[in-house]
Amino acid sequence: MEIVNTAAMLDQKAERLRQIVAGRGRLIVAYSGGVDSAFLAWTVHQVLGDQMLAVIADSASLARTHLEDALAFAREREIPVEVVETQELENPAYLRNDAMRCFHCKDELFTVLERYREERGFDAIAYGVNADDAGDFRPGQQAARQHGVLAPLLEAGLNKAEIRELARQAELRVWDKPASACLSSRMEYGRAVTPEALSVIERGEDALRAMGFRQFRVRHHGEMVRIEIAREEFPRALTAEMAREFAAVFKGLGFKFVTLDLEGFRSGSMNQLLTAEEMLRGRS
Repeated sequence: MEIVNTAAMLDQKAERLRQIVAGRGRLIVAYSGGVDSAFLAWTVHQVLGDQMLAVIADSASLARTHLEDALAFAREREIPVEVVETQELENPAYLRNDAMRCFHCKDELFTVLERYREERGFDAIAYGVNADDAGDFRPGQQAARQHGVLAPLLEAGLNKAEIRELARQAELRVWDKPASACLSSRMEYGRAVTPEALSVIERGEDALRAMGFRQFRVRHHGEMVRIEIAREEFPRALTAEMAREFAAVFKGLGFKFVTLDLEGFRSGSMNQLLTAEEMLRGRS
């Protein structure tokens, strides 16, 4: 359960974060535009100024709306930002889409950023993992450790709720931004990741956003789509009229069966399909 600590303790953690950043030299921040990486990039920029650079990895797995919003936030806050292309979709191990897909994605990301760091003369790379992520199934953290990537938010002991609160206090508009993950995370494990499938997911989520929904996922199960909507938005979703809209949109995208998940939105729901052995391997 996410808990925001007392104001004094939160201030201490924020100061600890600034001290950590100040002692690591010139930094590249792996930036996605989500609240964690945005708050980290903003903090690093506050401490280091032009001795930092936020870098966004662009590929078919990054939704265009997320890319555009990440760039817009960086411009608003005058955070130096650049976009680099990653080629994870050329890796057969990534396309296979097993439990270690996220490892292969982050391994590609940090390999690209390490070359970038060396070419541009930066001292280290940092990313936005937080204290809540430490106990979750996130194979990407394994890749980060192997590449020696810094985790300042985690090192400062900040959890997601605390990061949102600090971002709110700093008047960063992303403070309550819904959680987001790459489009590939919407594919059921074992189903090959393809640019075509990712495009279908992106168009489906764009349609849900246009309908006015805020927190959702489009889960791709081949001929069937499983739509997750935040439970607080169920009153709009659970109507005959909306059911017709869902069916029209997603059948138009090629799905034969359109379902609404009655458990609602939850991050990482695809992980329920993994065995205990696969989950342990992803945490090693």
